[in-house]
Amino acid sequence: MNISTGGAYSDLDRPPLHPAALRRALLVPGGFWTDLRVVEETGSTNADVAAAARDGALEGLVIVAERQSAGRGRLGRQWQSPPRAGLALSVLLRPALPPGRLGWLPLLAGVALAESVRRVARIDAYLKWPNDLLLRGDRKTAGILAEAADGAVVLGIGLNTTLREDELPRPDATSLALGGAMSTDRDPLLRALLRSIADWYTRFTEHGGDPEASGLREEYVLHCGTLGRRVRVDLPGGGTLEGVASGIDGDGRLQVTDRFGAGQAVAAGDVVHARLD
Repeated sequence: MNISTGGAYSDLDRPPLHPAALRRALLVPGGFWTDLRVVEETGSTNADVAAAARDGALEGLVIVAERQSAGRGRLGRQWQSPPRAGLALSVLLRPALPPGRLGWLPLLAGVALAESVRRVARIDAYLKWPNDLLLRGDRKTAGILAEAADGAVVLGIGLNTTLREDELPRPDATSLALGGAMSTDRDPLLRALLRSIADWYTRFTEHGGDPEASGLREEYVLHCGTLGRRVRVDLPGGGTLEGVASGIDGDGRLQVTDRFGAGQAVAAGDVVHARLD
């Protein structure tokens, strides 16, 4: 039952985050995260972190919004939700890596997100290439957007935790609550997610951005529900590619094998899974 009392606790299913406790847990001496800001509302956490990057903010900045009014997903799609019904956050990275390795960073965030949701929410979540998080029935509960900002990389993540059916932005969307998650508590979800990102990013950069040596490619394949499925890829230039998703190459590209047995690597595109019978 929801009891309206006004303010941050007007919906008891959606309590506010606890910034002080989050900072105590995550901003530890010798740790990766350097600053964590929780704001009541903003247009876009990605835009806020990009602005901070241009002003010289240190790597490890995190901005979390209780409500995001102009969030963006991949391919220019909007990502919005009611206050405190999800996690909307962006992190600042300054990787000293070859440019060819940077394409793995959104996939790295996808791995961290899948790990965290499985561990904390105790629900079977999986990735659609490159980094959408899906629940049963291929319904999307989270997305990731990576953007360059003045030599840095901003990773934005939007996760639906307690959206109700009538609040979903599109028919193929869902939330952890609707998917039957055992927990939708955003504080432990956020802590687990940021710790997982830090662990994978540290490992990845210590290995010079090598997805094999760091174990990132193997872990991504483990969480990727696209592999082995028949797919249609809508390509950025306007064409389509159909076939079986047969692998992830060393550059993070999706390998698609068509009906003639010919393979093609896709660096960007919108993947549509064929329906499972």
